[in-house]
Amino acid sequence: MRADARLPLALLVGVLLVLVWSGIAPKDRATWWAEVAPVLIGVPILLATFRRHPLTPLLYVLIAIHCVILVVGGRYTYAEVPLGFWMQDWFGFARNHYDRIGHLAQGFVPAILAREVLLRASPLRRGGWLFYLVVCVCLSFSAFYELIEWTAAEAAGQGAEAFLGTQGDEWDAQKDMLLALLGAIAAQLLLSRWHDRQLARVAPHALK
Repeated sequence: MRADARLPLALLVGVLLVLVWSGIAPKDRATWWAEVAPVLIGVPILLATFRRHPLTPLLYVLIAIHCVILVVGGRYTYAEVPLGFWMQDWFGFARNHYDRIGHLAQGFVPAILAREVLLRASPLRRGGWLFYLVVCVCLSFSAFYELIEWTAAEAAGQGAEAFLGTQGDEWDAQKDMLLALLGAIAAQLLLSRWHDRQLARVAPHALK
C-alpha cells in the first residue's frame, strides 16, 4: 500500500464504522437519511477521484471529522445529541448547541476544500481575492443548505422539526449562517500556511 494512501484509508474505515453505528436504530430513520446524505454522496466522490486527484492530508482529516459530526447528529437528531446536553450542563446553555458545532464545521471544512479546489483548478492565487471568494463559497453553501431545510419543512410540516433542529429559535437560520461565516474565516486564518505546505507536496503547480 502506498504510504500516502494509509491515512485516507484509515479515515475511511473510521467514518464507515461510525456510519454503521449511527444507522443502527437511530432516533428517527427519515432524519438519519437526511442528515447523512452528504456523507453518502461525498465519500463515493472522494473514492472515485482519489487516484487522479488526491487531496491534501489536512483536507482528508477535516472531511472525516465533518462526516462524523453529521452521522452522530443523524443518529440522535441534532437537538438530542448527548454532547450537546453535556455542554448545556457545563456552560449553562438554554438549549442543545450540537447543531451549532455542525454549522461552524459547515464553514470551517468547506473553506479548506474550496481553497484547495480554487488554487488547483483556477487562475486564482493566494491573497485577498482567494480569501474573499472562499468565504463567499462557504456562505453561499450555508445559505443553500438553509433553503433545503426550509423546503423540507414546507414539504413535511411538523415532521421536519427533527431535521431542522431549531429548538424554538426563530433566528436559527441566521445564526447557523453566521457560524458558517465565522468558520470559513477562522479556517483560513488558522490553517492556510499548513495547507500551503501540504499543497506544495501534493500539487506544486497550485502555488506557482
